[in-house]
Amino acid sequence: MILSPHVEDLVVAHLSERRGQKDDRRDAFALAQALRVGSIPTRVYKGLGRYRKLRQLARAHRMVATDVARVRNRLKSLYRSRGVSTSGKRVYGAAERAQWLAKLHPATRAAAEVLYPQLDALVEVGARAQKDLVDESHRHPITRILETVPGLGKIRVAELVPIVITPHRFRTSRQFWSYCGLGIVMRSSSDWVRVDGRWIRDDVAKTRGLNRNHNRTLKWVFKGAATTVLTHGFPLRDHYDQMLEAGTKPNLAKLTLARKIAAITLAMWKNEEVYDPKRHRGQQEG
Repeated sequence: MILSPHVEDLVVAHLSERRGQKDDRRDAFALAQALRVGSIPTRVYKGLGRYRKLRQLARAHRMVATDVARVRNRLKSLYRSRGVSTSGKRVYGAAERAQWLAKLHPATRAAAEVLYPQLDALVEVGARAQKDLVDESHRHPITRILETVPGLGKIRVAELVPIVITPHRFRTSRQFWSYCGLGIVMRSSSDWVRVDGRWIRDDVAKTRGLNRNHNRTLKWVFKGAATTVLTHGFPLRDHYDQMLEAGTKPNLAKLTLARKIAAITLAMWKNEEVYDPKRHRGQQEG
C-alpha cells in the first residue's frame, strides 16, 4: 500500500451509504470518530505481504487471457458474418489459415488479416505471462500442495493464493463459501406474511440463491474446478453422481461439488497437507 509507510495503522473499510449533509470535512471526521471508538463494521483485508508480486502477475495474466478470448471472438464473428462455420479452434491455427481466409469476401478478409497478427502477438504474450505467473507461484511451497486438490491446476492456484493470502481469515468453511460466492441465501424481503392483520415471519425456509457480495475470481476458480472434475472424471466425481441418483438437480449438484472443493482447499491449506482421497473426500461442510 502506498500509505502504509506513513501511518501507524491503515484501515480499508467497506461502508454503507450515509444520509444527511456531506462534505469532505464531515466525512473525514465521522470516519476518524468511527475508527477511534471501533465502530467500523467491515474491514477489508489487505495483508498482501509476500504475495504482492504474485497478485500483480495474476492480474496481468487475467487481462491478457481476456484479450486473447476477445480477439478470437472477433475473428469468429467475421467468418460467421459471411456464413462460414467455425466450430472448434482450427480457425486460429497458422497451418490452415490461408484456407480459412480464402473462404471470406475480400473486404472481410482484409479485416481478418489484421486480427490474425494481433492474435499471434497476444498468444505469445499470454504464454510468457503464464510462465511468469507459474514460476512466481512455485516460489511459495503452499501452491504445490494446493495443486493436488482435484480440479485445481497451476493457474487456478496462482489466482487463488494471492487473494485469500491466509486461510486463517476464515474460521469455518461456511465463511469461506460466502467469500467465494458459494454461500446460500435463505432470506429476503418476502419472508414476512400478513396474518390476522399482523406481519409474521414465514416458517418455511426458502433458498433465494447465492450471496452477491463475493470475490468473483474465487467463484470462477471453484466453479471451474468443479467443471474440470466433471469433465475429466477426477476424484469426487462419484459424489456428484450419487447426488444425481438421489434426485438432486445437476446445477445444484455442481454447486455442492464446488463447495466441497472449497472446503477441502481450506482444510488442506490450514494443515499444509497434500490431498488424500481417503481423508479429504469426506471433508465436513461446516
